[in-house]
Amino acid sequence: MLTFENIIKDIHNKIFYPIYFFFGEEPYFIDQLTDYIEENALDESVKEFNQNIVYGRDVTTKDIIDLSKRFPMMGNYQLVVVKEAQDIKEIGGLEPYLASPLNSTILVINFKYKKIDKRKTFYKKMKTSKNVILYESKRLYENKIPAWIEKSVRLLGFSISPHASRMLAEYLGADLGKINNELEKLAINLEKGSLITEDEIELHIGISKDFNVFELQNALAARDAFKAQRIVQHFEANPKEHPLQMLTVVLHNYFMKVFLYHQLKGGNQNTIASVLGINPFFVQDYQRAARSFSEQKIKSIIAEIRQLDLKSKGLGSTDAQSYGPFKELVFNILH
Repeated sequence: MLTFENIIKDIHNKIFYPIYFFFGEEPYFIDQLTDYIEENALDESVKEFNQNIVYGRDVTTKDIIDLSKRFPMMGNYQLVVVKEAQDIKEIGGLEPYLASPLNSTILVINFKYKKIDKRKTFYKKMKTSKNVILYESKRLYENKIPAWIEKSVRLLGFSISPHASRMLAEYLGADLGKINNELEKLAINLEKGSLITEDEIELHIGISKDFNVFELQNALAARDAFKAQRIVQHFEANPKEHPLQMLTVVLHNYFMKVFLYHQLKGGNQNTIASVLGINPFFVQDYQRAARSFSEQKIKSIIAEIRQLDLKSKGLGSTDAQSYGPFKELVFNILH
């Protein structure tokens, strides 16, 4: 399979294949590739005649094949884009077209949010066909999101501090489309080439640089009860920005990494960063936390966080969205 970058490069160089099948659980890369082909495959002057965009819920595989067998008017290619192709009942019905696609047609299949059955003949024929470009869009692991943000920021002509990229990753989650929208918002408001810091994140996106889960982690590691209490009070006053389930997940991941650091301490900093899935810049944070919490204490903290997570989902709690149990968790961590 070609990589995302290779497909973009080929399209830019006007190297086209009869069929593109983009599939997988991460919609961002699928949509980016589809949009890029839409924008660059045909000249604007012929799009009216030679570009057809349809949606899976509205068409059958027979409709798609019929569209694909038309010849272009006043141009070398016609473009057929099938969006939301996961809504087609029998996607395997396209199999007959795989054997003899029209070279003057560029057929793009946009199949999102789920995996395709790779055991089926349809997939196996696509994989071995010289006429088909397959691209599987896999979800990024959470620990890969900050690096993806840093790469995306560089492509936009900026740089970003490690703290700022981590803030975005934790507060926007793994929704790459949402992250990209916020990065473009920053790009509009900042001077090209500038460094994106926590101040810019707070000003233009609205994530507080002082009252966030990272500052809570730092306060817990420093055993700073006053600061931790102020942050939790801010969370309780702004529940939409700081949902309990997100907080418990982030704290759970944090203490799991602190526990893992105990097993790794004494090792090379870059090796530790790689195993923990963090920027080497943050290894010192976990070093400090490991000094504050013994392995046994961390085990009890993780167990309590898991109980709180169940409560936040309504299991064994009459008030699933109360911050009372979260305050109790923070108190217990500190004492």
